[in-house]
Amino acid sequence: MDLLTPFRFATPHGIAERRITGGLLGHWGVWTRAAVELFQKIRTARESATLAAQWLEIAAAVTDMNAAVFDPSNNFAGCIPGILEVLRRQGLVPTNLCLNPHESLSPGQAEELSRVSAAYPELVDDGFVRENLDTWLSD
Repeated sequence: MDLLTPFRFATPHGIAERRITGGLLGHWGVWTRAAVELFQKIRTARESATLAAQWLEIAAAVTDMNAAVFDPSNNFAGCIPGILEVLRRQGLVPTNLCLNPHESLSPGQAEELSRVSAAYPELVDDGFVRENLDTWLSD
């Protein structure tokens, strides 16, 4: 919703309106192609006078996905391993292990990642990665 919503605030010259012009860094850490495609759709949608109700559903889906990846229910303990696990499943990294051996997926986090990937296939780019992985890793 932060990408769709204009922010208004008082300035010495009156009310100013600004929009966030890029995505939140965390969401771009995984499923990047899908995030870029979503951002392009958002940029088009926010030019219209009204927003379709589907954007509320998409915002909830993105929040659900981010919760699975970044692990806020465990005080973000699985944040880095969550990112690595998505990348590992895509074949982009060999493991979800972190430099700190105490950093690992939280209990149930792997299942949550599977759930959101299955629930929102239009918001993941696993197919795109699978189609291009050999080319990307051939150098």
